[in-house]
Amino acid sequence: MPTAETAAARPAPLKRDDIPGWFFSLDRAAFGHLLSSQSSTGVTGDILELGSYLGRSAVLLGDHLRPGERLTVCDLFDSEADDDDNAAEMAMSYRKTLTRSAFESNYLAFHRELPEIVQAPTSVLADGRIPAGSCRFVHVDASHLYEHVAGDIAVARAALAENGLVALDDYRSEHTPGVSAAVWEAVFTGGLQPVLLTPMKFYGTWGDAAAARQVLLERDWRAEGYTVDEDTIAGTPVLRLNYQVKAPVHRSASRRLALELLPPVATKATRRMLRTLRERRAAPPVPST
Repeated sequence: MPTAETAAARPAPLKRDDIPGWFFSLDRAAFGHLLSSQSSTGVTGDILELGSYLGRSAVLLGDHLRPGERLTVCDLFDSEADDDDNAAEMAMSYRKTLTRSAFESNYLAFHRELPEIVQAPTSVLADGRIPAGSCRFVHVDASHLYEHVAGDIAVARAALAENGLVALDDYRSEHTPGVSAAVWEAVFTGGLQPVLLTPMKFYGTWGDAAAARQVLLERDWRAEGYTVDEDTIAGTPVLRLNYQVKAPVHRSASRRLALELLPPVATKATRRMLRTLRERRAAPPVPST
């Protein structure tokens, strides 16, 4: 297995949020909860990621590997795309920043060993190199083109064990209609059952969706600043998880005017002072001795 010697020398990220990418806190929490629940209930299996960019999500997936389990990531990285449409998408979004050495450096900042890396189009995984039914979790975040995503979903289905989970990125963005088409096609014609929807990702299974939803409901998401709602799609319940919207802070007109008229340095000092006063008021009283 590759080790740190294979990664190019580069400044390592000090914390996980230093890794560039679009893997936000809500989905990090969902991934962590689902993977931890699998492990705690004795579910074993490998983890597969199709499309890894610079490793932000792969690092978290690696956190949840149990003894004997394997993480495989598949990405083109700095290889050439195999068709014109995919090459155009790469050139527009990723070509200047995406390299395998950057991924390796980021991953090794938090783990001793690299995952199994397949540097190739995700379509190569259809050749059976991922044993059928060997995975408990698959994350699909590669191409946004319909044909590619449909193929990636087929790879995920073959790789997943009976009650394994798949997370599909960008299923609802206005600039990724191909992903939406492939995801909902899998739902309505391919037997994929929705489990959870977030602003960025669709979570589903070809197994027991009700059990997966119950696992999610065991956590008090609202206490952590999220909203939890339930919808129905073609008779099947599905959970929706989102961020709570904080109520706007209303300031008096005189206070707003004062902050606007003060010079920037004074404004910053004033804001710091007001924040300190709020924190002191919110702190519990110190008991007398």
